[in-house]
Amino acid sequence: MSLFRRRKVAESAVQDGSAAGAESATTAESGAEVPSAAAGVVDDPEARAAAEAGAPARTVAPEAFDRTGGPFDAAEVEDEDGRLALGGLRVAGREGMELRFEVEEASQRVIAVTIGMNGSTVQLQTFAAPRSSGVWDEIRTEIAAAVAAQGGAAEEQDGPLGRELLCRLPVRTEDGRTAHQPTRFVGVDGPRWFLRAVFAGPAAHDPAAAAELESVVRDVVVVRGSEAMAPRELIPLSLPPQPGAPAAAAPGPAPREGQEELKPFERGPEITEVR
Repeated sequence: MSLFRRRKVAESAVQDGSAAGAESATTAESGAEVPSAAAGVVDDPEARAAAEAGAPARTVAPEAFDRTGGPFDAAEVEDEDGRLALGGLRVAGREGMELRFEVEEASQRVIAVTIGMNGSTVQLQTFAAPRSSGVWDEIRTEIAAAVAAQGGAAEEQDGPLGRELLCRLPVRTEDGRTAHQPTRFVGVDGPRWFLRAVFAGPAAHDPAAAAELESVVRDVVVVRGSEAMAPRELIPLSLPPQPGAPAAAAPGPAPREGQEELKPFERGPEITEVR
């Protein structure tokens, strides 16, 4: 991995304990606003009419996604396995990988990590989820509605990481015109957590370009923790150790066979502030 960057976001854009606030503060690579994945329940006329008539609300069973090949829960892998620890996420390194962190300005809370490779990016965020069910089915509907409200379009489809949304987000070009940027929203429900991945660049529409970043997402480990959290509450992330920080008392075990050893600070101080 070659570079770490950090970007601040305004405190007013991040609501404490709210996934909606954290996500609305982040943007896609080209500047298109990424809709909140937890902005609220979409108004459903049929469901509203049923509720007014006293009928039970409709429910949709979560679609099953086989996580055998990842993303993983922390209980499913070894604690020290060569991945880079980022609080609620552990990420395995790849040659040429670049990490950028979205940081809340006032509290310095990390709310998202964006991984860049070969001209494409994927933004990762993790949230708490109910013990008994996932949230991705509901969130897909909410994202599609938010995209439509912005003047974009969203199409639901099956992908390598399960059900996903292919969206066209409106963006302003340098000459003042409006264009539409392809963006893929992927969600994975795990045990009491939800992982959201937003692909931008060629990986949003080219399966060949997306394969490398999809492999990175599959290799992610989510560290939910045992503390009580409200559904859709952002699981805290953290910056990697700063250059010059005290070394651990004993080195961790060697990376797994076939996995690149992480050397994020070979080139000296590499966390920079982008204002």
